[in-house]
Amino acid sequence: MNVQALPMHRFIDHDGNLVGQLPNWADIETLVGFYRDMVLTRTYDQKAVALQRTGKLGTYPSHLGSEAIGIAVGRALKTDDVFVPYYRDMPAMWCRGIGMEKNLQYWGGDERGSDFAPEGSPIPSRDLPFCVPIATQCTHAVGVASALKIQGNHEAALVMCGDGGTSKGDFLESINCAGTWNIPLVFVVNNNQWAISVPRSLQCAAEFLSEKAKGAGIPGITVDGNDVVAMYDATMTALERARKGKGATLIEAVSYRLSDHTTADDATRYRNADDVQTAWQFEPVSRLKTFLINQGAWSDEQEQQWQSDCKEQVELAVERYLNLPQQAPETGFDYLYESLPQELHAQRDELINKAMRMQGGKHG
Repeated sequence: MNVQALPMHRFIDHDGNLVGQLPNWADIETLVGFYRDMVLTRTYDQKAVALQRTGKLGTYPSHLGSEAIGIAVGRALKTDDVFVPYYRDMPAMWCRGIGMEKNLQYWGGDERGSDFAPEGSPIPSRDLPFCVPIATQCTHAVGVASALKIQGNHEAALVMCGDGGTSKGDFLESINCAGTWNIPLVFVVNNNQWAISVPRSLQCAAEFLSEKAKGAGIPGITVDGNDVVAMYDATMTALERARKGKGATLIEAVSYRLSDHTTADDATRYRNADDVQTAWQFEPVSRLKTFLINQGAWSDEQEQQWQSDCKEQVELAVERYLNLPQQAPETGFDYLYESLPQELHAQRDELINKAMRMQGGKHG
């Protein structure tokens, strides 16, 4: 059974046809903007994988197939809202104004990639950095949303995780607290059908992961995560509800992970090639492109120009990343502690001395 074909909240089907009247906000200009966003972030994703394969980036988690989810979330959040991402959330973070080179820094092992403050700004970003441990970011988001409620500024937090994260106690405790405390928090689950090599069918017996919301006493909705219109509509509605003090919402975004789990994975060991080929028929970028072409809102000439523009933007980001001065080795200690414990000072000094010997007496 292809879960992506099941009835759920959607406006545009996988053939690019309308299955319901578009919301009032969904004008052609907005949808073209969404399409441009998705093409750009997919272009970036391809380049990031290539950088990893050539030794210029560490292990990297592709977001191939989930562009609509990230773009919808990033565009639905307001500036003063707080985004609590997981590791596959580059598209949403890019929409939040975080440069592509920051993502490259992070996956290149540079902790400065977690500093999202605008260049030269003394004010830190309200958004949290990437979270790689599974579902722990959900508990952080509960704390953030609780603070927003206390402050009373009608702001919301949004946290994302994968389908595998919903099996963790961190997630279940978080939605329970969110319901009990009535906090302004939106949970978005990127249900891409795989928790690394564990298929969705072995993770939970419920038909939809959104049903987990019932036990927490919060609304849950299953959305076609390949339809950027449906994703934006559901996310915007949930965020507005949260800002008005009406509590949390759980959004299950149904997609399919078209890539390996990360560049350290080989999904051909556990996935059927026919299933992946079928999933490509539902992917989000070509779906919206077909719709826009049918509406006379996109052409081959525009496509060629935008593809060229995207490659140029990505190459500029890569150039900025590769030309950044390297961090000193001892920052591995410095970023872990506000004040370095006395017993680690000797190890830090030893590392500095070793680095100086390797660099011929030069350091920093």
